[in-house]
Amino acid sequence: MLIAIAHNQVTDSSLPDERDVLVQAETVSKALLSLGHQPVPIPCNLDLSALKLAVERLRPDCIFNLVESLDGRGQLIFLVPSLFDALGVIYTGSPSASIYLTSHKVMAKEKMRAAGLPTPDWVGPYPFEPCSKYGSSIRWPKGPWIIKSVWEHASIGLTGDGLVVAERPEVIMDSMRIRAPELAGACFAELYIEGREFNLSILAGTDGPKVLPPAEIIFEGYQEDRAHIVCYKAKWDEQSFEYSHTPRRFDFTDEDTLLLKELEKLAIQCWKVFGLKGYARVDFRVDKDGRPFILEVNANPCLSPDAGFAAAISRAGMSFDSAVECIINDVMGKGGHINSTKSKSDGYPTSIKDTCFRYEPCMKDVEDIRRIIVETNFFHPYEVEVAIELVEERLTKGPASDYYFVFLEKDDQLIGYSCYGPIPCTASSYDLYWIAVDPVYQRKGAGKMILDETERLIGEAGGTRVYVDTSQSEIYNTTRAFYQRCGYVFESVLEDFYAPGDGKLVCCKVLSP
Repeated sequence: MLIAIAHNQVTDSSLPDERDVLVQAETVSKALLSLGHQPVPIPCNLDLSALKLAVERLRPDCIFNLVESLDGRGQLIFLVPSLFDALGVIYTGSPSASIYLTSHKVMAKEKMRAAGLPTPDWVGPYPFEPCSKYGSSIRWPKGPWIIKSVWEHASIGLTGDGLVVAERPEVIMDSMRIRAPELAGACFAELYIEGREFNLSILAGTDGPKVLPPAEIIFEGYQEDRAHIVCYKAKWDEQSFEYSHTPRRFDFTDEDTLLLKELEKLAIQCWKVFGLKGYARVDFRVDKDGRPFILEVNANPCLSPDAGFAAAISRAGMSFDSAVECIINDVMGKGGHINSTKSKSDGYPTSIKDTCFRYEPCMKDVEDIRRIIVETNFFHPYEVEVAIELVEERLTKGPASDYYFVFLEKDDQLIGYSCYGPIPCTASSYDLYWIAVDPVYQRKGAGKMILDETERLIGEAGGTRVYVDTSQSEIYNTTRAFYQRCGYVFESVLEDFYAPGDGKLVCCKVLSP
């Protein structure tokens, strides 16, 4: 299957927790390749129109959703799956409504409390919303309290010295007001549960969700007056004390058997209450009396090789590839394929009749394109590198690169492609930067097929004129004849542009409305 991997776009200013999504995307991509699928990355940012266009052009069988934030804001995590819902596209993991609900930690705690699930008492959120309240059934406890971000995961804003002792509610209110700007603008206070911390990962299966082996976080060398919490440094700062002194363990004594069974039961209840799909993780604290409390539900936990979910998969005796297969099977088994798959090549010669189009590049295309261009014997080595740079820029920046592609495949092998894009400072003009066909398929209609599809997409995007540059040299006689047969008119000549005696011809085609 053609499977797109949607992930939040990473920039030079992205923090370590944001950059980690690239590791996840690479890891999932390798797993999909080993399972016989074709992964294509789609970086996502706030330009949802560009994302919509990219998905419609790619027409994947499924999208593996790894989006954790947009523009560095976890509050926007639900927008991408919501767009997929609107497009009727199948995607992995939990639905957009579940992602929204679990991402807003106070709303999630409200739902847990309503469902009879144990969660620590809380105050907030701040700034105050209609659901703001003191979530406790007992008299005011002085704490200590932890000030947390309402929206951000990855322990953003959590520090080892972040506990607040408050004799009166007003003290907590002031603390939230002070901390809110550094916690993405919204925060709440949660009663600190002194005790042990557990993570339980859940994976969808043919017989329903399966709880993977529970993991406990060990706080090695922590002084009694130091908060035993997994703060931001413990997750992301490899040079910190917290990072190297918070290992996870999977081995327990018989004394923990009943506790672990209770944690597993609560994890499955969370799965059902929040309508989770595919995979998830539930984090717990257990107090000194052995009472469990649910800290939060993560509907799309980190899938990096060094993260807790991958460790739980390994402990269960599964390969990561098998887990990815379970996630894919969960959504495909329930939803089937999307309405429109890759475009077929009906109406063309038999030699290319069983081909199909693809519209997003993948890493494999880099070498395939290099091979095709080199084998045409038309281009200098530096020109080949330019062609490769355009593919790599699209892989890195996604639609923001303004480079678009049409790939023609036969039996999962690339036989030709085009690269095009809008011309800056024009209303509706496009450049055809590259078009190349494997010599084996030349003179069989593949080039015309790729060009027709390219022109169709340009027209759908609002383009009215397509410009192509080519050479005056004799080796390009067949190329010039090809463009003329396809309706292109030579508009201008730049003498000696490429070299003495080798001018540049600019040709244009006006697209029919």
